[in-house]
Amino acid sequence: MATSNYTLKVNRDLLDPNFESYRLSLDAIPSYNVELDAAVEEVTLKDSQYTLEHMRAFGMYNYLHLDPWYEDSVLFVDSKGRVLSLTVTLDTVLGKPREVFRLQTEADQRENRVCPSLSLTSATWAALSDGAGRLYLLRTSKRGESTHGKWEPLFTEDMKEPFVILHSVAHVQAGAHTLEVLLLRVVKDPQETAGSGYSVTLEWVTVANVAAQGVEKNYEVKKRRVLQGKTVPHYAAVTPQGDGLMVASERPFIFTHVDGEPLDQPPPDEQLIEVEKRDPIYFWQQTSDDITVTVRLPEGVTKDAIHFRLTVDTISVGVRGFAPLLEGQLYASVDPEACTWTLWEDKSLEVSLQKRTEGPMWPELVIGDRRGEHVMSDEQVALMNERLTHLSSEDMNANPDLDKPACNSQELEDCDGYPEDTSSLMHFDGKSLKTTQVVNLGSHQFLFTVSVDPDQMPCLCLRHDVDALLWQPRPDQPADMWEHIATFNALGYVQASKRDKKFSTCAPNFSYAALCECLRRAFIYRQPSPVDGVLFNRKQGRQVGQVAKQQVANLNSDKAVLGFRASDERLFALTSGNLFVLKVNNN
Repeated sequence: MATSNYTLKVNRDLLDPNFESYRLSLDAIPSYNVELDAAVEEVTLKDSQYTLEHMRAFGMYNYLHLDPWYEDSVLFVDSKGRVLSLTVTLDTVLGKPREVFRLQTEADQRENRVCPSLSLTSATWAALSDGAGRLYLLRTSKRGESTHGKWEPLFTEDMKEPFVILHSVAHVQAGAHTLEVLLLRVVKDPQETAGSGYSVTLEWVTVANVAAQGVEKNYEVKKRRVLQGKTVPHYAAVTPQGDGLMVASERPFIFTHVDGEPLDQPPPDEQLIEVEKRDPIYFWQQTSDDITVTVRLPEGVTKDAIHFRLTVDTISVGVRGFAPLLEGQLYASVDPEACTWTLWEDKSLEVSLQKRTEGPMWPELVIGDRRGEHVMSDEQVALMNERLTHLSSEDMNANPDLDKPACNSQELEDCDGYPEDTSSLMHFDGKSLKTTQVVNLGSHQFLFTVSVDPDQMPCLCLRHDVDALLWQPRPDQPADMWEHIATFNALGYVQASKRDKKFSTCAPNFSYAALCECLRRAFIYRQPSPVDGVLFNRKQGRQVGQVAKQQVANLNSDKAVLGFRASDERLFALTSGNLFVLKVNNN
């Protein structure tokens, strides 16, 4: 497991500690139905695809795709190999989905075929897989217009093994139009003798236009990088500029091949952490009002060779001829005029920092610097022991008359259970292929992925206690790489209680979250909104100003739900023969 060096910072202003519950609303949700002239291309798993990872990757695939660049536009692939698009402008006049591209039919005969997959790369590009191993990069023109033409394939290549597309982005690199595509496979692994016999691979493919100026576009594969892991990732996406990769999974992934050549693999623990294991460069202690830092120095250092610079928010400690020993932004502000440094026996430098705000304890000295070690003072240790005394007892059984244990695992609910393997969220640097930030998700159960801003990476929703928190990746902000942007109250608890849940999502404007069962029912959970009239809570004897509503919608179909997406105004549900449109909001 990767060593954590980053913690998700919850925005307390987005939490509601007084949230009570969702109130069932019987308000009808307008539902509209489009009958398809050909069934959706649903590929059932074969006997050779028997593992849990096959089910996660292909059996639970979301066949419906919402276009984040064009509101209320959805796409899917049918059994004839047609990529169909439907843009909703008026719910009562939906029309028929329109064909924008058709796959080659000979791919249907391949062995171990998986479901076709689609990723909308930009406002005018898309990546498409036929499910048999062929990758298409398509110029789509403006997709939101009802009169736009067919998609034009500008790149196609047989990638040998079947895959699904997890994510794709487009950007300009060195003056060339470049596309990054992330592919997922579950492959037979001869080294996996103790487990299922399969492993999971992520292939990061870079395709660029190599044509000279004035010549017809010519796209070629520029780079291929392969990561390997044991489980299908919950989340995987390439950064907008193609310079990094983020992966959330129950077990870590590591890079194994670049352009077909295997990488020299160091021991697993060294591969998954950015900083090599070594003795700390500095030690630091703190009280409520000051901090003492002891920096180790190279042998024979004199006072004249020391470089020391301190501002209100930054510190820099170095020695002439060496890289900085301590440098960066302090966790909080200090008073430079009250700070001092002393050289001890030409072996160490002791720095005394005066906090500007007395009281709060710092979790780290320099933001993001893991080369030091925090040492607790005797005062802190004594205070911690005092606070924890009530949790321990000198007796082996402090209450022998208690007829029930403190915790009975059989009485725990399903929503209180988590996988044995600790999940992690990792950011890989595109050049070094090493992890730079690792978050130990622990009990933060992964819920779903949703695209909120098409110019940003997809968001990931995690359970925190009973709530569901939405996190927006910010790869351009290393000190604050994941931002808490929205909260769905009690949704983590609610979702875990739905045994038949298949898909979950939320509106891009966070107005509601939605869950869909395998058959028929969809559940909508709205954010608290002001109530009309006067409403009192009888138990607490207070007036209630806002109420969060739950609504249930029934789909008029007995077929399994294959796709489920949400826009700000509508919910879309796809079965093998129908596309349902639920009008959730009237904006």
